[in-house]
Amino acid sequence: MFSRISSSYSLRRLRTHLQRGGLIAYPTESCYGIGALPTHAQALRQILRVKKRPQHKGLIVIGDDVSRLQTLLFRLPEPILQTLNDIYPAPKTFILPARKNILPQLRGRGRDKLAVRVPDHEIARRLCRVVQSPLVSTSCNRSGGRPCRNEREVRRQFGQQVWVIGGRVGKRRQPSEIIDWSSQMRLR
Repeated sequence: MFSRISSSYSLRRLRTHLQRGGLIAYPTESCYGIGALPTHAQALRQILRVKKRPQHKGLIVIGDDVSRLQTLLFRLPEPILQTLNDIYPAPKTFILPARKNILPQLRGRGRDKLAVRVPDHEIARRLCRVVQSPLVSTSCNRSGGRPCRNEREVRRQFGQQVWVIGGRVGKRRQPSEIIDWSSQMRLR
């Protein structure tokens, strides 16, 4: 469970693991997610490699609140920020304009937007808070496969490739909705 990393020693080890490009697996609203620091190019390549995921798709980034995500996004007007703060936390991922320096593996090749969410799952939000960073959040599975819903499935599929943060997955059966903010078109 999350309490396993609550000591200051464990938190330092977790932060160091992430800063060195390590991957983690943690529970979200509907399944376990694989995560890493969104600014670490090697970690993003590793996620794509272990999932066998095409690079052009891009990845979702989560934060414990909207302000944590702003480091990756173009400056959003105050009314949009207020609306997002009213919506979150929720199982809704919004596609928003990304800063120019965002890694292409994160936003997807040839794209200028980024998929972001403040998850409706306490462990996922707390994890962002304790590492003081947004985190990549892509389903914990090989591309096209069924997402892992517990620690045992994560360990079976990924073994020692990820640091598993234990805990219960939320009750949702479907992944988060993905909505393009500018068009309000639902993409998933």
